[in-house]
Amino acid sequence: MAVSSISSDKAPKAIGPYSQAVKVQVGGEEASFLIFCSGQIGLMQDGQMVPGGIRDQTKQVLANLKEVLEAAGSSKEKVVKTTVYLKDMNEFSQMNDEYARFFGEHKPARATIQAAKLPKDALIEIECVATAEE
Repeated sequence: MAVSSISSDKAPKAIGPYSQAVKVQVGGEEASFLIFCSGQIGLMQDGQMVPGGIRDQTKQVLANLKEVLEAAGSSKEKVVKTTVYLKDMNEFSQMNDEYARFFGEHKPARATIQAAKLPKDALIEIECVATAEE
């Protein structure tokens, strides 16, 4: 099984000892891939948190994931599962509005969890799993 680390210069660098994503080859002759994206928070490319509240951070998180997915040869339309971590579940509807706008008609499986504390005091973190073909 081939495993490769993925990174994008268009998304903020990982803030720890991990990859932005990992691409895993699955299948035989007609190889396909699974992309496991690490959690993204609302960091801009310069490493600073995007100003604003949950809507702004959600938009930034999803933009970061889009860049990492594209670097892996995938796209938001190929996301099969997301996990959303919210600092405050009371902000669910605002996050959900931006999430729905981003994915449109595509509706990946999702879990949403309230987290006591996120890196850099972020309001939201999202990780995902997607597919890709070579």
